[in-house]
Amino acid sequence: MLNRPGNPIAQCRTRAATAGAALLMWMIAAGAGWPQAPPSSVGVQEPAQQAAPDRPAPQQGEPAPPSVPPAREDNPGLFNELGKMFQNSLSILPPLKSPGETIDDFNARAKDAGDSLSRLAKPSSMVAGRIICPVSANGAPDCKLGANKLCQAKGFKEGKSLNTDSAETCSAKVLIPGRVRKPDDCRTDNYVTSALCQ
Repeated sequence: MLNRPGNPIAQCRTRAATAGAALLMWMIAAGAGWPQAPPSSVGVQEPAQQAAPDRPAPQQGEPAPPSVPPAREDNPGLFNELGKMFQNSLSILPPLKSPGETIDDFNARAKDAGDSLSRLAKPSSMVAGRIICPVSANGAPDCKLGANKLCQAKGFKEGKSLNTDSAETCSAKVLIPGRVRKPDDCRTDNYVTSALCQ
């Protein structure tokens, strides 16, 4: 009956155990983060200043050598290591621009993008018609030349073929009854039927 879920004593024990475990973890983590310093004995005092054994004592007629401050020992604590990390990361990052420089840079990029778009977006129109594609030197149809001719017939400068069609053109010899058809009696002609003109 004491182990029921609604028992306040069992809940108190669970919370106390959780709090104790959390406190223990915090103490372990905090102990690891403290700087490492040599242990000091309680009640023992160190002399105020010890003479360095490699320096001879100055003579009465000679001036005292300038005192060199002792080299600062590196403190290997958590905060010291975080400070080193931030100092090193600042040297890697590029310098920040002022707001005016940032706006000028943005305006220059926007102008370049606008110039690029204006070059791409020349006014163009799609025209329809039917112009034969002339045969090029290698025997293939040259539909670019056909598209240019179609666009020039409509008042534009040049064009790009959008749609083509082909048809077989035969000589009248194929209509003679009983005549055997030869390979050179017919040819295939290609036509530009629509073009994008500029």
